[in-house]
Amino acid sequence: MTHKGRIVSAVALTTLTLGLTACNDGEDAAPAQESPSASAPASSDPGAKSPSTDPSDDAAAPAGGDVAAPGTKFKIGDRAVLPFKYGTTKKGTVAVTVTAIEKGAEADMAAFGAKAKGMTPYYIRMKVENVGGTDLSYASLRLRGKLEGGAPTGVILIGDIQGKCDSEAAPRDFTTKGASYETCSLSATKTDPIAVASFEEGDAYRDSPVLWTN
Repeated sequence: MTHKGRIVSAVALTTLTLGLTACNDGEDAAPAQESPSASAPASSDPGAKSPSTDPSDDAAAPAGGDVAAPGTKFKIGDRAVLPFKYGTTKKGTVAVTVTAIEKGAEADMAAFGAKAKGMTPYYIRMKVENVGGTDLSYASLRLRGKLEGGAPTGVILIGDIQGKCDSEAAPRDFTTKGASYETCSLSATKTDPIAVASFEEGDAYRDSPVLWTN
């Protein structure tokens, strides 16, 4: 399958926004604008909107473990229980285990075009478990890569690199307690290595994300 890279330069901003339009199981890559750059693409669920969580969801009672408080830090391999909302109708509790943050090669960024020159990709691999047992089929969860200490990379990628870091939506049967799947979030940097994975969905976590580090 052929990838077509797309890069959008943000006016009056120092960060670089990268876009990748890919053919991904029927996904529509239609990013919404955010500060300082574009958000992740829409999922393969044609009726769903970009994931978000409101304060009432952050306080939702979990089934199968205490919800991690905003600002909690974990080690790679640790399991964090988190409130999750996708679109306007799907919400519940998930457990996320970051299994690895892997460094890729600059050549892997070829699909993003010339402006990606000098960028090193990192692959945040994770397992996502349905803890609450609600219907979260086709929902998509993304983690962001951060530099050591939690500083932003200055780059947000839209899309994935097939065969290297495939961003998978939840399967159709992700509707029962204990159901799980594996996915990958793509990040990149031109400066220091990415050493942190960050969960930032929902107002409370956006200001004080849950972090995984080595």
